[in-house]
Amino acid sequence: MLSLFDQGAHPAAPRAFNMAAHVLAQADVLADKTALSVMSHDTSQDWTFGAIKAAVLGTTTGLLAHGLQPGDRVLMRLGNTVEFPIAYLGAIAGGMVPVPTSSQLTEPEVAKMVAELEPAAILRDPTIACPDTPTIPQITLDALEDMRTLSPAAFDMGDPDRMGYIIYTSGTSGVPRAVCHAHRAIWARQMMHEGWYGLRSDDRLMHAGAFNWTYTLGTGLMDPWSIGATALIPAKGVDIQDLPKLLKQHKATIFAAAPGVYRKMLSDHPDIHLPDLRHGLSAGEKLSETIREDWFEATGTALFEAYGMSECSTFISASPASPAHPDTLGKPQPGRRLALVDEDGKPVQLGEEGIIAIDRRDPGLMLGYWRAPEDTESRFSGDWFLTGDRGQMESDFYVRYAGRADDMMNAGGYRVSPLEVEAALSRMPGVISVGVTDVEIKKDTRIIAAFYTSESELDETALRTYVETTLARYKQPRLFRRLDALPTNPNGKLSRRALRDQFEATP
Repeated sequence: MLSLFDQGAHPAAPRAFNMAAHVLAQADVLADKTALSVMSHDTSQDWTFGAIKAAVLGTTTGLLAHGLQPGDRVLMRLGNTVEFPIAYLGAIAGGMVPVPTSSQLTEPEVAKMVAELEPAAILRDPTIACPDTPTIPQITLDALEDMRTLSPAAFDMGDPDRMGYIIYTSGTSGVPRAVCHAHRAIWARQMMHEGWYGLRSDDRLMHAGAFNWTYTLGTGLMDPWSIGATALIPAKGVDIQDLPKLLKQHKATIFAAAPGVYRKMLSDHPDIHLPDLRHGLSAGEKLSETIREDWFEATGTALFEAYGMSECSTFISASPASPAHPDTLGKPQPGRRLALVDEDGKPVQLGEEGIIAIDRRDPGLMLGYWRAPEDTESRFSGDWFLTGDRGQMESDFYVRYAGRADDMMNAGGYRVSPLEVEAALSRMPGVISVGVTDVEIKKDTRIIAAFYTSESELDETALRTYVETTLARYKQPRLFRRLDALPTNPNGKLSRRALRDQFEATP
């Protein structure tokens, strides 16, 4: 038998569709229900569904009044506040194309995005790094807050296949890629509701991430709102060690976080009593069996992992209805068509290792990379979109993860290209050559490490200062090590795997 999962396609989105309208479809019926609680130590800022919808559509009115039109790209340089999702949905509601970005990006990194995207406007918190753009208007945080009370605009309904938003992901070439998604992407996320979340309208889903992380935007806000569930988000500055208290105090029924958050919580709180919690969700990087087992021991609840990527969100997962077998990611979500394929795009036999691939017609799959048709097409082979990750499929469709086919790193849930970090460090005075990879410094803890050659040992403080000015924090190496020579493969190319193995084999 072939490593192929195909048990029926998810229904198509309505012909007249808007992503924000779908997210807020329950807002009129549940106008007085709490949609969002922004939680701090002993207080919370609560938003009802009615208030969220009014703020979103008021923001749409304000953006249109600034001269923006459907189809215009809007770069978001906002921080970890409720203004982020309101502005994001406000732009989408009006047919504009928001581009959410990490607040950790440096000014040079943002300048490259501005040059590539040519946005019609930038939504700007003055505390967030952004270059001056004399020819591109910057709409301030104060102006966005004032828009909330404007008269509501109408949703811009249209073809579900039209562009809805753009997100950036690290590319294997070392250059971050702008991934274009259609409005229908939110419709496809319904396959996660049962295939991963076990989500119900009476749930109170708490996400540990910041508002401006796409994992938080999707899992923490958009998906629960779309069925009338309540979202719980920690306020800016809340420490991980305070999360168990907030989970209990706000009666969270589902908790979502990256594996590193679970690991830190368990190290601070080996016994966590959460009487209302039904289960936890994990994504962003591979969840270890140790964390899964320790979480169950501490809380009595299960963790359900999902696998995906910026180009298609998640599509393989465990769920309350289908818990994962040990050491597997889970199985394809109902409505997906997925295979493990060889280099020619042909499904391999069950049990054989292959590239994890998803049907190119999947409604959650990207439209393509911005103005990069050749790069886009290079990710496809026949009917399949190739993820670059490898795995093995069992007879009952559960998938084991076998690692990446390339050298991409995972830093706290962000995929980072070593080429991008190497390019930045190669410009550091004194560096002759450099190789970057992620290494395990202790069980279940990986960091980005930079190995370099030079005439003499370089000052580590100077190295750290240099990367802080050129790279977002999540891309910055946490370890620097000088070598006499970098390892190469038989073709003379840098072997990052050998770097990793060499480091981890050293006592």
